[in-house]
Amino acid sequence: MQFLRRIGHILLWLAAPVVAFAAANKNDPYLVPLRGAGNLALVVASIVIVLLLLRGGRWRTVAGKLLVTLWCLPPVLMSAAHLKLELRKHDVLGASAAEARQLGPHFMVGYSSFPEVARLAEQGLIGGVYVTRHNIRDRTVAALRAEISALQDKRRAAGLPPLVVAADQEGGIVGHLAPPLTKVPALATLAGLAPDDQQAKAEEFGRIHGRELAGLGVNLNLAPVLDLKPPARRNRLDFHTLIGQRAIAADPAVVSTIASAYVRGLEESGVGATLKHFPGIGRVRTDTHHFSANLDAPVAELEASDWLPFREVLSHSRSALMVGHVTLTAVDPERAASHSKRVVDGIIRDKWDYQGVVMTDDLVMGAIYQNDVCKAVVEAINAGVDLLLVAYDGAQFYRIFACALEGSRKGMLDTAALRASEARLTRGFSIEQARAASDVLRVVERHQPFENWR
Repeated sequence: MQFLRRIGHILLWLAAPVVAFAAANKNDPYLVPLRGAGNLALVVASIVIVLLLLRGGRWRTVAGKLLVTLWCLPPVLMSAAHLKLELRKHDVLGASAAEARQLGPHFMVGYSSFPEVARLAEQGLIGGVYVTRHNIRDRTVAALRAEISALQDKRRAAGLPPLVVAADQEGGIVGHLAPPLTKVPALATLAGLAPDDQQAKAEEFGRIHGRELAGLGVNLNLAPVLDLKPPARRNRLDFHTLIGQRAIAADPAVVSTIASAYVRGLEESGVGATLKHFPGIGRVRTDTHHFSANLDAPVAELEASDWLPFREVLSHSRSALMVGHVTLTAVDPERAASHSKRVVDGIIRDKWDYQGVVMTDDLVMGAIYQNDVCKAVVEAINAGVDLLLVAYDGAQFYRIFACALEGSRKGMLDTAALRASEARLTRGFSIEQARAASDVLRVVERHQPFENWR
């Protein structure tokens, strides 16, 4: 029994700093699973342990006092973290109408709370929403469709343009709304077919995704992946990118053929495509969900291979372009491409003359979030990025928007870049695709009641 008590005592000493750290960082994206009931459990456990230590007479010794104090910290630290978040929310929600008009259209946010995102939409603090598996889990398609429709109604009532509503339906291992939407095979499964068959099947996959997404109220799909397939090798630290399974092929011509056909099928239903992840992550083994990563290839080599599909599909579609968080060292070794003016403005805008919508990959990814996120936000806007994506953890929107707000108030934002971006968003896919998707939605509602689509 004495041995077990000693073990328990050692575990309490080891666990105390871990629990305190989790409490102090309760708002960190890595601790999303602990939110809600998990945070409450930590607080209750801390209080119970303190009471048990006091009852056991631990307060009588210096070591005991220190241990009790350590276990008193988690509730205090968690309260401080919560207060910090609430103050940040208050600042963001208190932004003036002029600030909301200037900055809001450039943010797309994932969400868990409908009332919370509805308020952001009504105040013009966001220009788009991102829906994923937790928005559809244990719900019918009808319920999510009604929710998206309600958000658009609130935008109209507020005199604001329709929201960009995005989802991530690539096919294969990335189909965050499937089920209940149709689970479509990865485009990579078409690479071995004859060219005509590649185009026919890819266009069919695009039509399936487009029809179902438009029927849901989604007007932008974060697909297709245009990164070239890397050589078959396993990276034990790649937990989420998994580009080897998502990329279409290693041959740029095959990627262009299949992706172009898929985009055609998608656009038929009024749903926009998003080409990702420029400048390409097929050559990169580091998982940018967690770590910074470099793309060290020369520009001439990338132009002749990795970038061919991007230029080809952009030339005959209205696709958006997603820029990833890899550092293109030959162009800008100091920052990731997603917030590099040399990459976005220098290559995409000037050299390629692409004047469509450019968006970042999720800013909650470790390659950005674990570094100077405020610097990245300001630099992305000044570089000419049109949409900043906050997908995985919508609560981080307040931190990221606060960065833009602070940048604006300190005169750090390029107003000319913001005006040019606003023009691109106004004439670009967002409003037109939203209206087209709404038209499809009305047709679907007339001919196929959502109550029967599960």
